[in-house]
Amino acid sequence: MIRKICVVVTARPSYSRIRSALRAIADRRDLELQLVVAASALLDRYGNAVQAIEHDGFHIAQRVYLMLEGENLVTSAKSTGIGLSELATVFDNLAPDAVVTVADRYETLATAVAASYMNIPVVHVQGGEVTGSIDEKVRHAVTKLSNLHLVSTALARERVIRLGEREDTIFVTGCPSIDIAAEVAASPDMDFDPFAKYGGVGPPADLSKGYLVVMQHPVTTEYDQARAQVDETLYAVKDFGLPVLWFWPNPDAGSDGTSKGIRMFREREKPENFHLFRNMYPEDFLRLLVHATAIAGNSSVAIRECSYLGVPAVNIGSRQEGRERGANVIDVDHDRDRIAAALREHGRRGRPAPDHLYGDGKAGGRIAECVATAELSIEKRLTY
Repeated sequence: MIRKICVVVTARPSYSRIRSALRAIADRRDLELQLVVAASALLDRYGNAVQAIEHDGFHIAQRVYLMLEGENLVTSAKSTGIGLSELATVFDNLAPDAVVTVADRYETLATAVAASYMNIPVVHVQGGEVTGSIDEKVRHAVTKLSNLHLVSTALARERVIRLGEREDTIFVTGCPSIDIAAEVAASPDMDFDPFAKYGGVGPPADLSKGYLVVMQHPVTTEYDQARAQVDETLYAVKDFGLPVLWFWPNPDAGSDGTSKGIRMFREREKPENFHLFRNMYPEDFLRLLVHATAIAGNSSVAIRECSYLGVPAVNIGSRQEGRERGANVIDVDHDRDRIAAALREHGRRGRPAPDHLYGDGKAGGRIAECVATAELSIEKRLTY
């Protein structure tokens, strides 16, 4: 019997994290992929990830518009409610045998709640991890709503067990975003011009002598500090002496403050070494990272993919607090002098060795195997 597996992708990073699993599910004869694209993944201002999804040849079963404008605490809460309502209708129409939800965004919570109340088994990818902000609460809440847990590391598995989940429902698959990193590591040449291919804002730069990649998102529990926090990073990298390739933030509470800080900085300082991008195809972005001098900011890509690729990373602030990390990461506060000092320290250390903490590049196939063969039951016999 063919199992219908509904995967909900709601944001630019979520697609990168699950793409290899989507391919593996679509390639199996015993599975039918029902791909739902929603929220910021549909919006141009946040990179229009749906274009990358279509570019990769995936059929989209349903598009769900559920985001309210504002990027603050109220709109995040209301968007969660809209997502719950809209996704319930989608699941009623598609009648999947299981729903796959990824990581820890508010849309992930809406997905898990809607499926749970409709007696549809929930499969959670990337549970059991620890980070700062509201994301950790959401992640653990989704774990409690889920019936099958596909985690990235052995430590994540132990945490899910301590949350009371049965050991036979938890599988260490590795992180599917590492699958793309493994492909890039095997063929790392940057065979494209990022300025010609992706446009963006700011003058093109000579990247041959090194460059910095920056990706900084607002922290939901510190959303009112977002503008002040991004200012510290902007000034830290401005005078570092290298081109800066800056990527637009996620649509979380505080995103307006981060975006306004970037715009005001450009108007005030008129930096000639800054170029801003909204989005790139996953492989292109990772090839850009492979050749970067370092990445700075607070994105999980610095912890996950950059660990695997051996890219020096300066992790700023509390957003990734508690997440497992490799030797490529230096942690600092939101302080321009400390950020700059950490970048210089990476220069003295040299390039770190690759670390396979988050997987070996084969997670997608393992995830597909699990959703094809594991028991998918709404029964939850907990082990407190």
